[in-house]
Amino acid sequence: MTSSVWQTKFGPRRVRHDPPTLKEAIVAAQGLTDQLNEQIEIAASLMDMPESEVRSEILKSAAPRNSGQIILSKGRERSVGRTVIVERKPARRLVGATKPSLSSS
Repeated sequence: MTSSVWQTKFGPRRVRHDPPTLKEAIVAAQGLTDQLNEQIEIAASLMDMPESEVRSEILKSAAPRNSGQIILSKGRERSVGRTVIVERKPARRLVGATKPSLSSS
């Protein structure tokens, strides 16, 4: 972790910079390609590390990957890559609350 100071019109601001971890680089490489040798090369170049160190770490964390993810909804199987929609529930209304009268007297 490194820290630097930027001078802004509102005064000095400290900016924190956290370099990525090796695990984050491996996940990024796995997202780009399924080829193990390419993953090692990408992660090593991102971290500026030797490929032998990255290879050992990838092989430690290698787990069988599924070709896709199945989403279950109400007991029925859905196809891979379905969109999930989250809807907001309306706020609960108070029972017995009265509204102000709009009639003029």
